[in-house]
Amino acid sequence: MPGARRAPGSRKPDSGGRLADGVHLRRLRIDGPDGSIVDGLDLDVAPGECVAVVGESGAGKSLSARALLGIVPDELSWSVESLEVDGVDAGSLTERQWRALRGNRIALVSQDALVSLDPLRRIGAEVAEPVRIHEPSVRGRTLADRVRATLERVSLPEPDLRARQYPHELSGGLRQRALIASALAAHPAVLVADEPTTALDATVQARVLDLLRRITDDGVAVVFISHDLGAVARVADRVVVMHEGRVVETGATADVLASPRHSVTKELVAAVSHEPLERELRSDAPIFTADRVTKRFGERVAVDDVSFEVRRGRTLAVVGESGSGKTTLARIVVGVSAADAGELVFDGRPWGRAVARGADRRRVQLVQQNPWGALDPRWNVGRTLTEAVAAAGVARSARGSTVATLLEEVGLSTAFVARRPAQLSGGQRQRVAIARALAASPDLLVLDEPVSALDATVRARILERLLDLQRERELAMVFVTHDLDVVAAVADDVIVMKDGRVVDSGAVSRVFAAPGHPFTRELLAAAGLRAPGA
Repeated sequence: MPGARRAPGSRKPDSGGRLADGVHLRRLRIDGPDGSIVDGLDLDVAPGECVAVVGESGAGKSLSARALLGIVPDELSWSVESLEVDGVDAGSLTERQWRALRGNRIALVSQDALVSLDPLRRIGAEVAEPVRIHEPSVRGRTLADRVRATLERVSLPEPDLRARQYPHELSGGLRQRALIASALAAHPAVLVADEPTTALDATVQARVLDLLRRITDDGVAVVFISHDLGAVARVADRVVVMHEGRVVETGATADVLASPRHSVTKELVAAVSHEPLERELRSDAPIFTADRVTKRFGERVAVDDVSFEVRRGRTLAVVGESGSGKTTLARIVVGVSAADAGELVFDGRPWGRAVARGADRRRVQLVQQNPWGALDPRWNVGRTLTEAVAAAGVARSARGSTVATLLEEVGLSTAFVARRPAQLSGGQRQRVAIARALAASPDLLVLDEPVSALDATVRARILERLLDLQRERELAMVFVTHDLDVVAAVADDVIVMKDGRVVDSGAVSRVFAAPGHPFTRELLAAAGLRAPGA
């Protein structure tokens, strides 16, 4: 946890010598085709203060964040009584005036780095762009040094190499850190961070949160949008709780989290912090076994001599830092990527990309980390799920009711059948992706960060539903995650990966209580679940 904090509100000079003045919003209203989305939001964030905005998916958090930068989607209408950004009256700016403001006085770190970063631009050029726009006198070696220093500031390893790489060459965690570096490059007075640590593992998340806290303590006004109350407790001075577009509770972070008054806040607080599961170990044969599996990409070994087994009705968690090989291993298990060495066995038969076909292929389902990549943007939710249940052999007459049941299981109403992915929040998209995977009634479900984009209450409901499904169907799960609280909530066993190798493994309760490797202790400490060196 961060140490003593400077008192917020004192104005500090920015890089140009101006006195920063935070952000002040009155009576934000955002309307969509179906009515009000945000209704009457007030927000004040002073220099040197971090204010968190929390709430369930669809509460209006991200849209409110974007209104602070004047980037509300065109299909929505919005208005404010007043909006002041770093001393500038932004209530009625033109788009040209907004462009002069963004990146310089106020900057955004969005939730999805894969969407936000230009796939055709190297990381160094991405970070340099706001400096080129707002500080054109910074050029040549000075600009290159600025880029390198900014990449180092966000703990991006090998910054010179990363500056030459493209987004697709980085892991999800490294991409997110590159996006944060781009936002910080021109030294904005206000930073809007919309779920900036959603896809990051525990140790990287802790470093990024500490970085945001240091930025705040240096005099930047930080608006922190998050569903992670652990992150909120670590970084925010005050918290604003939203529900259905309205503020239902606000106050000092410690007070709100310790003594929530509104039912929504109480539910959010109750949905976090789990003790490790304790379930009887089954004696039957594992449904899936991996023995000394290795995968290389050129000279790089992504998965190195990894072995594990998964039994029916149990969950294996795979944890580790970004780039540790977790997602590559998940793709091997589901049969969409081939191992270079080692043996895979599913339900007593050899398994791999060459044999993962037909009915057996449907018995193993993947829920990806990024729902944007899993959902066809042209199809509405109804068509997506109908295609999935049809592929699973559900009779035409029963498909509508099956789709409705799947939506209910992941916490969505049937009103969502007409919506396309672009009309859904990040959490809603992920729930649709989970529903589609469940449509096949799989025996083994491989989940790659499936709840990383969800707020605490929805996450808790989906984790509870996954456990219910597991009990009802004896479903086996491989759960890739950076969130150790999620591991405690759903997993029986865990393997800890570092640089492609398994460095710790065993029952979750044993590994959490007595980690056998220094890296496991570091992960637990970063998540606040264990004191360093304990």
